[in-house]
Amino acid sequence: MPEWIFAISLMFGSVLVLLMLGVPVVFSFLAVNIVGALIFLGGDMGLTQMVRSMRSTAGQYSLVPIPLFVLMGEIMLQTGMAQKSIDAIDRLISKVPGRLSIVAVLGGTVFSSLSGSTLANAAVLGRTLFPQMKDRGYSSSISIGPILAVGGIAMLIPPSGLGVLLGSLARISINDLLIAAIVPGVLMAVLFLGYIVLRCLIDPEIAPRYDGPVLTLSERILPIFTHVVPLLGVFVVVVGSMFMGIATPTESAALGVLATLVAAAAYRVLSIKAMILSVSETLKFSAMILLIICTSGTFSQILAFSGATQEMSSIVTSADVSSTMLVILMLAILIFLGCFMDQVSMMMLTLPIFMPIVITVGVDPIWFGVLMLIALEISLTTPPFGLLLFLMQSVADRPLAMKTIYWAVTPFLLLEFAVLGLILFLPGTVSWLPDLIR
Repeated sequence: MPEWIFAISLMFGSVLVLLMLGVPVVFSFLAVNIVGALIFLGGDMGLTQMVRSMRSTAGQYSLVPIPLFVLMGEIMLQTGMAQKSIDAIDRLISKVPGRLSIVAVLGGTVFSSLSGSTLANAAVLGRTLFPQMKDRGYSSSISIGPILAVGGIAMLIPPSGLGVLLGSLARISINDLLIAAIVPGVLMAVLFLGYIVLRCLIDPEIAPRYDGPVLTLSERILPIFTHVVPLLGVFVVVVGSMFMGIATPTESAALGVLATLVAAAAYRVLSIKAMILSVSETLKFSAMILLIICTSGTFSQILAFSGATQEMSSIVTSADVSSTMLVILMLAILIFLGCFMDQVSMMMLTLPIFMPIVITVGVDPIWFGVLMLIALEISLTTPPFGLLLFLMQSVADRPLAMKTIYWAVTPFLLLEFAVLGLILFLPGTVSWLPDLIR
């Protein structure tokens, strides 16, 4: 058996077995890297090289935006600013059909543009809006679906922690990737809103209207200016500084944290307790991500040293298959893996093979990066083991059958596939905004 086939079989097979046994992703890759380093990198010298590689990977300046973006979201969450912005949107659209479902999409999109955390986005909406929807008589199809669907938009709308991680692992421009993902994220939000309104107009019983307190026009509009517009200013600081070319992703993330602190201080919700919780949660997440990136870098090096990466790229490029079909095949693999694995594990497993192929066949890496983010987003809610499906079940204040969650999210999954198809066959949809900025 050629060494590169043995390397792929051993490395990928061992990781999959460990993940299925329930071993955390970081320790799964670390264990396999140790074995791979001993076999393919020259024994003890290989272990030394593995440690050096992990140290240099962890020291990358491009990774700094990840903890900063996470800190932004945690400050929003712990100080209650995110909840106030959602409440303000609720007041504004009190007469619209499917009001709370629309609040879930609009509020989730706003919060995702501030937090960059998919799990935090879905958890906040699940804890705050789902109980209200059920108490108002909303059907599961129009209450669960929007919360789960909009949770994934955090992957696309900057600041996206997973987008920064993907750009770092794939070694593509984080700035261009974050900007290019804006259009698909906004497009998804618009499609979700259109679907909800149409469903509620056709069948008003799935989202019964309810009469809240009578509010004047100023009482409905004023909270938008006091609780939403200032927070959108944080988004403008982050994305605008990148748009205008005056800040790198790292610098814009630091500016975003500063703007978030200023907003929290202006609202008089910035407390020592909130900051301790925000920093604590950010440190936990950042430590996990850094370990993941370190082990991923070593994993890629071992595959490259064994010749597996080059051989796989050579086989693919010599096959009589168009680049579009190759991209479709890679996206299908991602969506399939998403039924069983988390997004970070999927990136670590596939990027060492996918990116050399993408570069060899001449595919635009930014375009492919956006497609990969959408596929990862879709896989978050893909039955039977999409991560957000279980998150929804855990944060709901009442028992939810998984079958109910599956059916509720299906229409929104189809809309996400439609956006994926649009980006796949019309690449200009994502490339025009970075090109315009250049």
